Amino acid sequence: MRALIQRVSQASVTIDGTCVSSIKHGFLVLLGVKNGDTTAEADFIADKILNLRVFEDDEGKMNRSLQDVNGELLVVSQFTLYGDARKGRRPSFTEAAPPEISEPLYEYIVKQLKQVCPNVQTGRFGADMKVALVNDGPVTIMLEK
Repeated sequence: MRALIQRVSQASVTIDGTCVSSIKHGFLVLLGVKNGDTTAEADFIADKILNLRVFEDDEGKMNRSLQDVNGELLVVSQFTLYGDARKGRRPSFTEAAPPEISEPLYEYIVKQLKQVCPNVQTGRFGADMKVALVNDGPVTIMLEK
């Protein structure tokens, strides 16, 4: 499982010209599920997202977590995180889990995050989404389990 985490001052998802979700200060999480992933990987990633200390404290050091700053989350399914472009010019997505595996794990991780974070928004699984963000910092972290 891969999660590309971007610290944002705002982020949103638009589908067919309609904004379906938006957040202010927090994380935009692009989540990719690979073949063989289980709830164990999802639990690991959820814990990292909630406790990753990349928000500044009073001294300007990255020392606070999403929970510490009452941040919000926008979680978007992103199978292309498993695109392999080492050969040729067209990426292969054979490592990405099929929807019947990835969608339940995506929903599971969102449920885990909602148990701790009061504002978790999502994209729509499998939809053609337009994702907008203002990266704060910029701070971008790739997590993998």
